[in-house]
Amino acid sequence: MNRKAIKYIIGAVTLGLAVLLFILSRLLFGISIHPEGGRSVIHIPDSSSYEQAMDSVFASLEMKNPGFFRKIAVIKHYPSLVKPGRYVIDKGYSCNGLINLLRIGRQSPVRITFNNVRTLNDIAGKIGSQIEADSASIMEFFSSPENYSKDGFKREDVVSVFIPDTYEFYWNTSAKGLYSRMLREYKKFWNRERLEKAKELGITPIEVSILASIIDDEVAKPDEKSRIAGVYLNRLKRGIPLQACPTIKFALNDFTITRVLYKHLVIDSPYNTYKHTGFPPGPIGCPSIEGLDAVLNAEKHDYLYFAAKADFSGYHNFSRTLAEHNRYANQYQRELNRRRIFR
Repeated sequence: MNRKAIKYIIGAVTLGLAVLLFILSRLLFGISIHPEGGRSVIHIPDSSSYEQAMDSVFASLEMKNPGFFRKIAVIKHYPSLVKPGRYVIDKGYSCNGLINLLRIGRQSPVRITFNNVRTLNDIAGKIGSQIEADSASIMEFFSSPENYSKDGFKREDVVSVFIPDTYEFYWNTSAKGLYSRMLREYKKFWNRERLEKAKELGITPIEVSILASIIDDEVAKPDEKSRIAGVYLNRLKRGIPLQACPTIKFALNDFTITRVLYKHLVIDSPYNTYKHTGFPPGPIGCPSIEGLDAVLNAEKHDYLYFAAKADFSGYHNFSRTLAEHNRYANQYQRELNRRRIFR
């Protein structure tokens, strides 16, 4: 074979290798994975095997070369590096880029906002629909007081650990992880300044949460919250029952009631603050930050009573004596009758 022939052969082989390398490079590093509709989400549950992880990937993304993707996954040791989580794919990826994303576990957090929730069931339903831990597993965790009693909570008051706000969670957060995260947020909220204010009032953070939850339900106007907090604190100091209508609704488990009647006040429940003095066993809902701070910054006055104004403005008349309070209360009752609000 002459030299010219050898040169042609070498040239052809070189060109073939270059084309092969180009094709491999395009497969490996080129943008070959596009999410449907511009965005796809891969959910890889806890304890997923490599095959289960692959099933999740292929169920969420349409790939031109799934076999090549698997080969790259094996070469990059992904079978032993499967990380659970929620991975948002909102741009084109190469095979190499997607494997790198999955093998280092760079998942996208879930943003969850909760407010106006009353019970642990409400919280479990709200959060459990957005993370891997479903509502049943969350409720199972909170149904066992030993999971949080060491932190000073009881079944009746552990709802106070959930400070309403917007939080980011990883999708694969467990029920225990959820509680641990919310406990950190709770401790962050209860800084030295707030703890000192509670101490000055002579009540605990949990008792602050109880009062705040009542006030949140009782008061439509934010600028009245600290004044009504002062009323309740005055009643507690004098040993007068709180007589808070929201606790009756909670005891009856009927929040559709717009008019608390005498027949409602006979319910036998520790949450009946018309029968029992002091604090009820726990919050009647997740207290808002606004409500918590209203209690901690309660207005100092000598009012012992308040009644909704008959003009239905959402504001209240405040009284120092029962006789004065009854006059205001009767005005409101007459207006309820006039408007035919009987329940």
